[in-house]
Amino acid sequence: MTTHIDSGLLSPVRAGTPVEAAVQDGAWLQAMLDAEAALARAQARVGTLPGPAAEAITRAARAERFDVREIALAARETANPVVGLVAVLTRAVAADEPAAAEYVHRGSTSQDIFDTGAMLVARRALRIIRADLVRTAAALAELAVRHRDTVMAGRTLGLQAVPTTFGLKAAGWHRLVLDAERRIGHLVDGGLPVSLGGAAGTLAGYLEYARLDGAETADPGEHLDRLVAAFAAETGLARPVLPWHTLRTPMADLAAALTFTSGALGKIAVDVQSLTRTEVAEVAEPFVAGRGGSSAMPHKRNPVLATLIRSAALQVPALASALSQCMLSEDERSSGAWHAEWQLLRECLRLAGGAAHTAVDLTEGLEVRPEQMLANLELTGSQIVSERIVATLAPKLGKVVAKRLLGEASALARQTGRPLADVLAATPELADLITEKELGALCDPTTYTGTAGALVDRAVDA
Repeated sequence: MTTHIDSGLLSPVRAGTPVEAAVQDGAWLQAMLDAEAALARAQARVGTLPGPAAEAITRAARAERFDVREIALAARETANPVVGLVAVLTRAVAADEPAAAEYVHRGSTSQDIFDTGAMLVARRALRIIRADLVRTAAALAELAVRHRDTVMAGRTLGLQAVPTTFGLKAAGWHRLVLDAERRIGHLVDGGLPVSLGGAAGTLAGYLEYARLDGAETADPGEHLDRLVAAFAAETGLARPVLPWHTLRTPMADLAAALTFTSGALGKIAVDVQSLTRTEVAEVAEPFVAGRGGSSAMPHKRNPVLATLIRSAALQVPALASALSQCMLSEDERSSGAWHAEWQLLRECLRLAGGAAHTAVDLTEGLEVRPEQMLANLELTGSQIVSERIVATLAPKLGKVVAKRLLGEASALARQTGRPLADVLAATPELADLITEKELGALCDPTTYTGTAGALVDRAVDA
């Protein structure tokens, strides 16, 4: 039997998704190797490392050449995987180009490599998430336009409140997804920096090698700028103002964006779960043979896509909170807080990514049932528009009296099962104030959706 350290058995929301592959151990190992290779090329750019050595390091920095489990086990002796990685990379370079081996990891420190690798992993994962959010937003915009005037019951505190439209609901989901995409996009487009600080954030090792190689400048800041710029160019990441070994803004930004993204998708999920209830049945998840089946009840078709999304949305904020807590990093390098970030970040990325991938399936295939929405509007016998009736009667009776009459009429309608319009028509206080025809028009819930249509137009146009 083949076993894996983490096959996703307990996390089906991300099992088999693109983001899972983007953050698995091999991808993380490759990202650290990419950071090592990019650093060597950057140092070659500024004249502190021979060009052929940088080329040899880049050729050797391929994850398939190394045993990730071996490096993981070695990390138990050093508390991070970079030390073991540097050792095996150095051996690989030496086997190919012996003279280049001494230039591996030159002047660097584990956190520079790991944090830069983490930003590379995050960027790759965020690009996948962003693409899924764009697809989801497009599907929701189409739903909003198609159902701009599809009337349904608006619900507050679990009960029918006043009419709304499904188009407005979809437009609200659309806006949340766009907000999430914007936050993710801010990070992808220049919000993820390289890490370059050396042993304690002073870059002293890098400068010392520059001095030994005769590449030192009169102004250390000039060499710093050139090296950081070269490293950023080689990785495609942003240039930080300061080394951020214990200034964990990039991690906090990731935590915030992933929390918002999972929450935005989670809102859609809980709404879909509510609307798919047997007693409501206003929407249904896209049908796929075998999906949503129960192990005990053959008749059931469970809303599994919404369930998967919601499961991720419940987990990410807790994990992201712990990730943000790691900002409490002491001194110039942390003994524990930095190490605690790694798994938290990966889990946030793959859960949010799994939710975003699942949301594409959910929104692109969501089945909307306007006829059931209309049927549910009739459940209260027009009590759902009591707000409008009070507003109409208030100028004639006074607001207090109008609310009292509607409260009494609604209670009687519930007790007797009679339509609210019939009860009101038989109310003596209203005999000479309003006609049955006027009451009938006021009690029509399909004509009381306020500015829902205009709001949909505004949201989609924006």
